Amino acid sequence: MSTARKSTAPRKPAADAAASPGLLGSQILVQGLEREGVEVIFAYPGGASMEIHQALTRSKKIRVYLPRHEQGGVFAAEGYARATGKVGVCMATSGPGATNLVTGIADAYMDSVPIVAITGQVAQTMIGKSAFQETDIFGMTLPVVKHSYLVTDIRDLPRIVKEAFHIARSGRPGPVLIDVPKNIQQQRDIPVFPETVTLRGYEPDRRAHDDSIRLILDCLAKAQRPVLYCGGGIITSGAAAALRQFVESTGIPVATTLMGCGAFPETHPLSLKWLGMHGAAYANWAVAEADLLLAFGVRFDDRVTGKVDKFCEHGTLVHVDIDPSELNKNRKVHHAIISDIRHALEQLNAMLAAGASVPSFAPWHQQIAEWKAKAPFQFHVTREVLKSEHVRDHMDGDASQVILPQEAIATLWELTRGEAIITTGVGQHQMWAGQYYHYQHPRQFITSAGLGSMGFGYPAAIGAKVACPNRQVVDIDGDGSFLMNVQELAMAHIEGIAAKAMILNNQHLGMVVQWEDRFYQGNRGHTYIGDPANPKGIYPDFVTIAKAFGVPCERVVFRKDLRAAIQRMLDADQPYVLDILTPYTEHVLPFIPAGKTVREMIWE
Repeated sequence: MSTARKSTAPRKPAADAAASPGLLGSQILVQGLEREGVEVIFAYPGGASMEIHQALTRSKKIRVYLPRHEQGGVFAAEGYARATGKVGVCMATSGPGATNLVTGIADAYMDSVPIVAITGQVAQTMIGKSAFQETDIFGMTLPVVKHSYLVTDIRDLPRIVKEAFHIARSGRPGPVLIDVPKNIQQQRDIPVFPETVTLRGYEPDRRAHDDSIRLILDCLAKAQRPVLYCGGGIITSGAAAALRQFVESTGIPVATTLMGCGAFPETHPLSLKWLGMHGAAYANWAVAEADLLLAFGVRFDDRVTGKVDKFCEHGTLVHVDIDPSELNKNRKVHHAIISDIRHALEQLNAMLAAGASVPSFAPWHQQIAEWKAKAPFQFHVTREVLKSEHVRDHMDGDASQVILPQEAIATLWELTRGEAIITTGVGQHQMWAGQYYHYQHPRQFITSAGLGSMGFGYPAAIGAKVACPNRQVVDIDGDGSFLMNVQELAMAHIEGIAAKAMILNNQHLGMVVQWEDRFYQGNRGHTYIGDPANPKGIYPDFVTIAKAFGVPCERVVFRKDLRAAIQRMLDADQPYVLDILTPYTEHVLPFIPAGKTVREMIWE
């Protein structure tokens, strides 16, 4: 629904700054942000946005954080939004500044994260003339925004800001772009700020009729092996408490997606943790054998379903989602219900409280307990690790001192008592962070799930720490992913943001290495990222890099030193990097190869 909106009412043209009273366009924009409750913006200045930065210096309500790269800024805005549910805000100049936001905007679009991205643009008289630092960011982002605006009249600014935040946060959330030409920023006008928003044809608050919701209980009454498959929609809609009540009233086991981690406590007896390519074997088996799958706030992503037509092949599928475009898009279902998931769950709970009954699922619970005992998440030093260069070069042959990445994460979970906010980069470490940290609360696991953006973890941790200054925030990262936005150590240090980074450093692009081992006979296609001239060394040296940014960092090589080092990281009252050496030969299991089925799952 992206378009440049224009007023249809005839108006007198706005005067230039020298001849008119009122506020500059840049000031109107900042006042609009203040009226939307914006307290934080991650913004990198440039020629086409410096007018807005000048206005921001005079704001008493908005704190500007300066990223060292625009991608770091948009990822930080995402971290802020994901940790709070509020709209995250970022800003960049025109041209390369704007294009550096695109990956983060696409990331927010894939994971339904509410952000407003503001870009400066060249003056209207120069648009379309290949002016210095001109790009059509409006056109570039059309496929990856929920809505976008190119401001063509200063008098539209108050309405545009109001609409942008309304669209970003309502219904299925997502990113909105506001592109503001420099001449609009420099004009003056007396703004009229709207109190409400009405957008013809936009109906974000969708609530299913009780008859549709009662159908779910009718299906449940006939089921013997039901499973709840829950995604990020549960967290976005604030439905976690209603979900828990429904589960405990019915006894239905819960498997989540990565985006749904924390929607249901993972230490609860009815939790199956998460399912899919690297999800729990017992969650995948349960869904494969289910006779009823209640899919709540999910999109049947290929990393979950594998071969989609074989996913829950023999069960009845009920899909509830607020976005009608997701229904029957990836997987044909028996019953598709358009609804805000919190409303649906609250109505289900009311119907159960009024006397609706469900059968006992005791035999099903017993079967799942057997699967959990058969294939728990577990790790041990493998033969591949024993004969690896890691043991030879760094352990002096003593395999008892090897630090496995899974153990590092499990130790972090113990030391934080499961209460930290965890962000991640993308790769093996991301999957292990999902497996070995047990999430109890919504908005506790912040990861780039749909787009899979390397470099996401640390700037997202900064945004989450800004949002939640009293919470422990730790980025579990890989060396390849962390390096992509390592410059944001500067933002953390200068701004005093105590976001921590725990790097699982295997000197390789681990997930690609795993696929090379499984499908390409171990042939390395440029996945070693250390220094070939010094293979026994550690490259790059994160301890030296962090020191250059003024951030404490220590390297851990031996298992005996791990627990104390993690505790020192947690105790630090400033940004901190912990570089943990791990073997590159370790694989993430379980593993369902792309496009395959549960029957082809590698789990031991």
